[in-house]
Amino acid sequence: MAKDVQPIFILPEGSTRTTGRDAQRNNIMAAKLVAETVRTTLGPRGMDKMVVDSLGDVVITNDGVTILEEMNIEHPSAKMVVEIAKTQDDEVGDGTTTAVVLAGELLKNAEKLLEQNIHPTIVAKGYQIAAEKAQEILQEIGEPISEQDKEILMKVAMTAMVGKSAEVAKEKLAILAVDAVTQIVDEENNISIDNIKIEKKVGESVENTVLIKGILLDKEKVHYAMPRKVQDAKIMLLNSALEARETETDAKIQITDPNQMQAFLEQEERMLKKLADDVIQTGANVVFCQKGIDDMVQHYLAKAGIFAARRVKKSDMEKLSKATNAKLLTTLKGVSEADLGSAGSVHEERIGDEEMIYVEDCQNPKAVTILVRGGTEHVVAEVKRAIDDAVGGVVAALRDRKIVGGAGAPEIALNKKLRGFANSLSGREQLAVNAFADSLEIIPKTLAENAGIDPIDVLTELKSMHDNGNKWAGVNVFTGKAMDSLSEGVVEPLKIKTQAIKSASEVAVMILRIDDVIAGSKAGGAEMQGPGQGGGMPGMGGMPPGMM
Repeated sequence: MAKDVQPIFILPEGSTRTTGRDAQRNNIMAAKLVAETVRTTLGPRGMDKMVVDSLGDVVITNDGVTILEEMNIEHPSAKMVVEIAKTQDDEVGDGTTTAVVLAGELLKNAEKLLEQNIHPTIVAKGYQIAAEKAQEILQEIGEPISEQDKEILMKVAMTAMVGKSAEVAKEKLAILAVDAVTQIVDEENNISIDNIKIEKKVGESVENTVLIKGILLDKEKVHYAMPRKVQDAKIMLLNSALEARETETDAKIQITDPNQMQAFLEQEERMLKKLADDVIQTGANVVFCQKGIDDMVQHYLAKAGIFAARRVKKSDMEKLSKATNAKLLTTLKGVSEADLGSAGSVHEERIGDEEMIYVEDCQNPKAVTILVRGGTEHVVAEVKRAIDDAVGGVVAALRDRKIVGGAGAPEIALNKKLRGFANSLSGREQLAVNAFADSLEIIPKTLAENAGIDPIDVLTELKSMHDNGNKWAGVNVFTGKAMDSLSEGVVEPLKIKTQAIKSASEVAVMILRIDDVIAGSKAGGAEMQGPGQGGGMPGMGGMPPGMM
């Protein structure tokens, strides 16, 4: 009589494993659902999402990356799609929804090929070929620009803000974004987006948002007797404390009679007075200190009519240095007037219920501040996100020196050219390249759907216009017809499209190549689970109930 075969366990108890088509189907489903979540926010007629976290804090936005970050997604494949949005946001600052929607559509079309028994690696290879060709085509069709093309840069900024709460004042905000970016371009043509500080304060309306040619600090002067305003400021930036120095090691000072105590206190006072005198002798009339300023030093500086602020953040000190041309000083020894910076005025002003310090009218500052205003906390936060997108778009346009028309025009142009390219391929990759080309249609299709327009009618009209040589024919979501997007002012930096296609295709390929998902249990035998689930891999049957 044959013995029963003992089953062999190679995974710990509580682990789950999904293989083959099930694993692929689940991963694709998760990614598609993430794309569906943000899809309705795309375009000028896109809707907003309200995301409420576990503490009850509310975020209202149609910014793709903000929605996905706030949603607290758990499914591992869905997390990979969220990474696309983060990368797009870091690299360009705009186009996050486009990238995610495109990734979802690439996987949806790949699934159709997998159902026809085409091997995943063939689909992945075809997608890689198509993505490389798409990059070449985009470089060919992009239109060159320079920083002198202020009008085009304005259109780039306005296009980035369309469909957001900031649209009511998009022209004014676009001017601020373009002025801010062109101001911080240095001699070597480098543009660091970190040199644009965006401060937000509730109160007044969006139209009252201003660009300060200098830095706005969320600080107040350290002593009430200091002047509230200093004209022709000579600014010292100090990153060491204006306080009595302490010993590096623990030390005890033994005092045996009251006279010694008095002498000790007088000596400390003399040291502090010398610190204040050293500052006064440099000729500075404004001091920003990264560390503390002793009360006694504050008193002497106030008597000398010097404006001072303490515990200024390191990042703000660096921006102040770029704006005022002041050197960051570690010691007061050997400081000359050349080490000081300058600004037209430094003054303290109350905004809402807080005092803030304006360092403005700087000569050719390489760091500037945009002060965002709005009626409520939610409005201000959404306007700030819109300005971030606008600034990111202008910076991306100037870095690559190329722009494209928006409104789905580049996607239709790519679709047309990739189909022609697919015909030159002989293997099964041809099917994958065609699937990639089809996926690109999702952008104009979604723009039309979100505006309540029949997507089939619009796509047919667009394709017809592209066949007749109009490479910038895009969707006019307000009339429901096709238009020349470039001449209508719908302009985007080329980088938005190249980065979106790069990220979306890479993630789609990575997800397609996964055919086995093994979820280990947590220590102590507790299973890996999402909130509200009995156990197992969160959402291996699609999107987990505990995804949000």
